[in-house]
Amino acid sequence: MTVIVKSKKYWDIINASRDLFWKHGFRRVTILEICGKAGVSKMTFYKYFPNKIDLAKTVFANEVEKGMTRFNELMEEDIPADEKIKGMVLLKAEGTHEISHEFLEDFYLDSEPELKRYVEEKTGEAWTRLLLDWKNAQEKGIFRDDFKPEFLLRVSYKIQELLKDEELAAMYDSTQDFILEFTRFVAYGISKR
Repeated sequence: MTVIVKSKKYWDIINASRDLFWKHGFRRVTILEICGKAGVSKMTFYKYFPNKIDLAKTVFANEVEKGMTRFNELMEEDIPADEKIKGMVLLKAEGTHEISHEFLEDFYLDSEPELKRYVEEKTGEAWTRLLLDWKNAQEKGIFRDDFKPEFLLRVSYKIQELLKDEELAAMYDSTQDFILEFTRFVAYGISKR
C-alpha cells in the first residue's frame, strides 16, 4: 500500500472543496472547479483522490473531527455551564458559516447514495461521542441531571425532515440562520439569554 504524504497541495484541495461544497453542494461542483480554486492540476487531484465522492468523504470527515476536537476543548474548559452552552452555539455558527441549502440536500437529504451512507455513518459516530461527553458533563454537574442527551439526538435527526419544508425555510434569510434558530431553541428555549 502506498502512503501519500499530505502536502500543501493536498490541503489546498481539501480547503477549496470545503468552500465550494458548503456554497454549492456536492453535485454542482466539478473536479475542474475544485482544481481551479485550489490552484492544482487534475493530475495532482487524482494523485490524492480517486474521485469526487472520496474527496467529499474526506472533507466531511475532517470537518466532523475538527468540530469534535473543538467541542471537547470547550467541554474541558473551566467555565460555567451557561458559557459552555454559548460556546456550543458559537461552534454551530462557525461550522455552518456559508452553508447552503444545496449542501444540506446533497450531503444529508437526497444525495449520492454512497456519500449519504458515509455522512450518516460519520454523523452517527459523532453523536455517539457527543452523548458520552454530555453524560460526562452531567456527572460533573455542568448540565441538569434530568436532561436526556438522547432526546437531542432524536430531535436533531428530525431537523432533516424540517429542512425539506419550503415554507419554513423561506422564513429565514439563509440555511445557517435556520440551523442556528434550531440550535438556539434547543440550547435556550424561548427565554431571553
